Amino acid sequence: MTNRQKKPLELYVHIPFCASKCLYCDFLSFRALRSVHEEYIDQLIGEIHAQGACCHEYQVTTVFIGGGTPSVMDPFYIRDVMQALSENFDISGDAEITIEVNPGTMLQNKLHIYRAAGINRVSIGLQSADNRELQYLGRIHTFEEFLKSFQCARMAGFSNINIDLMSGIPGQTLDSWRNTLKKVTMLKPEHISAYSLIVEEGTPYWNMYGENAGGGGIYPSLPDEDTENRIYHLTRKFLADQGYGRYEISNYAKPGRECRHNMGYWTQVPYLGLGLGASSYVGGCRFANERDMAAYLGLDFGDSSREAALQALRGPVQQLTREAKMEEFMFLGLRMIKGVSEIDFVSMFGVKLDNVYGPVIERLITNGLLQRKGVWISLTQWGMDVSNFVLSEFLIT
Repeated sequence: MTNRQKKPLELYVHIPFCASKCLYCDFLSFRALRSVHEEYIDQLIGEIHAQGACCHEYQVTTVFIGGGTPSVMDPFYIRDVMQALSENFDISGDAEITIEVNPGTMLQNKLHIYRAAGINRVSIGLQSADNRELQYLGRIHTFEEFLKSFQCARMAGFSNINIDLMSGIPGQTLDSWRNTLKKVTMLKPEHISAYSLIVEEGTPYWNMYGENAGGGGIYPSLPDEDTENRIYHLTRKFLADQGYGRYEISNYAKPGRECRHNMGYWTQVPYLGLGLGASSYVGGCRFANERDMAAYLGLDFGDSSREAALQALRGPVQQLTREAKMEEFMFLGLRMIKGVSEIDFVSMFGVKLDNVYGPVIERLITNGLLQRKGVWISLTQWGMDVSNFVLSEFLIT
């Protein structure tokens, strides 16, 4: 299954297409004709061939096909991508392979094709069980359509399903959020991601709710800070009572069903992004793919021009300093409930954790924001409540 002579690698495959742009979304995604889908997949497969030729020393442990909305496309395109991945990368036999789907674009025949192609995990973007809240987000599906999609996923043989939920939605109340949690947990998915809405600059929501905005107009107000706090604490308690362990600030899972792909990201497993605008972290370097579709489609990934095409694809490469790697070890690792290991820090950097962060750690422990259990250092419950502040304390420069 796992080849210990090879280094682990995670793959992220970006599908930038969606049926319509949600009002809060700032991801690299857009609507496109089927002819553009086909042209993009052909180019993506060319990139997979080129990238795979440079990754012989790695074994792929997880694959995540995200977007956008991958399920908006003909499912045979996903099948072709999966075939290209298996032909060009050494994918572990027990790899976790996830695809993001939207209830408004997911049909049962698509799910069967995904399963046959080797995908073993589905992440469904529900966001809310309240149809009015879904409308305020600009989502194209209803809760009833989600229920059909979930049932279809089970019937297609998927035994590992994540449901994405979002709090802080316009018009949302504590009761409506509780109702969403009740309806979702009754389905017994293996994993639940519960994120809070972030109003990003450049989105329609920014014009309605961002700094200096005039309000939502025909849309209701965002929940106030007190309601947000109540929602946050209700989520943790409610999901715990239903058997979902909180293993990261915003993620909950049944025992043994934690998302391996995301855990790899938080523990700095190298990952390679494939497709338009996809980000990578390999060999201590960060880089991102070309974001302009015309420029991406114009690259020649043929054998004779592969190296030049990959250089043009990646653009500037950022070599992380030792200090930057230490920072990321801390503020990514501390997002996980178990925290960071002092042993892992020594193994990775050749120096004790306290030699670098001792005073910061002791101050945060004294203030009740961090706790030390054996070789593990983690956020306390209060520390998780103010995690952005705590994590910022680990910036060295």
